[in-house]
Amino acid sequence: MAHIDSVTLEVTDLSAARSFYDAAFDLGDRLRLRETDAPSDGFRGFDISLVSSQPANVKALFDAAVAAGATALKPVTKSLWGYGAVVQAPDGTIWKFTTSAKKDSGPASREFDEVVLLIGVDDVSASKKFYVAHGLTVGKSFGSYVDFKMGSSPIGFGLYKRAALAKDAGVPPEGTGSHRLALHSDLGEFTDPDGFAWEPVRVNR
Repeated sequence: MAHIDSVTLEVTDLSAARSFYDAAFDLGDRLRLRETDAPSDGFRGFDISLVSSQPANVKALFDAAVAAGATALKPVTKSLWGYGAVVQAPDGTIWKFTTSAKKDSGPASREFDEVVLLIGVDDVSASKKFYVAHGLTVGKSFGSYVDFKMGSSPIGFGLYKRAALAKDAGVPPEGTGSHRLALHSDLGEFTDPDGFAWEPVRVNR
């Protein structure tokens, strides 16, 4: 089963990005940073979700991110499916904090159980076929959303219609230039139909 070892965010200020992530939340080896001057404007076509076990953790992650310098895109809000919040890091990456739980079961912490990367695509059907051909297995698929079975992968992965993903994040869908994102996996090196780059697993940590 496909395995995403880590993601690399490309940032213009490496020192500032490291400071932010050290202060906001710890993803360990699942998150890497590298410097770039590649042009990028507007929505970069993806978001990363940290899925927690209770609402208090969603609020703790949101508060820590904002305190570290993130911009609040959506405050912590209760919905039919649970609780969620969205922020944009100083480097431009959109982070979503979610839980399906309706009530707290313990003290608040910045712990989370899952990391899930969603990329926005122009043609969901075509992108799904592309990724299946590259070795991924579909878990759930309906309308504008596809969730792949990732087994024990440290990072989950799914597709969402680009406009719908932007709306869910609370930003305009327009964007040009680099995604400023690379995915490291055991699938080999390639670029998908929407320009997302996949690279080999980084052995040196």
